[in-house]
Amino acid sequence: MKVIVEIPDNEATFGMKVLKSLTFIKKAKPMSDSAAKLWDELKEAAEQVRLHKQGKIKLKTAQDLLDEL
Repeated sequence: MKVIVEIPDNEATFGMKVLKSLTFIKKAKPMSDSAAKLWDELKEAAEQVRLHKQGKIKLKTAQDLLDEL
């Protein structure tokens, strides 16, 4: 299982030491702000696709997106 933990910048060094000291943690590495933003956007997009497949929302077609340009 993967878990994202948000730690304030002023506590990041200590937080990483704690995580790495736990024997059951396989890997702990910092994520840049841009990578975290991308991750959130990808999760949101995946959720929209899931809702669309369930018929709960309607997504724009590729043609609709091109027409907006």
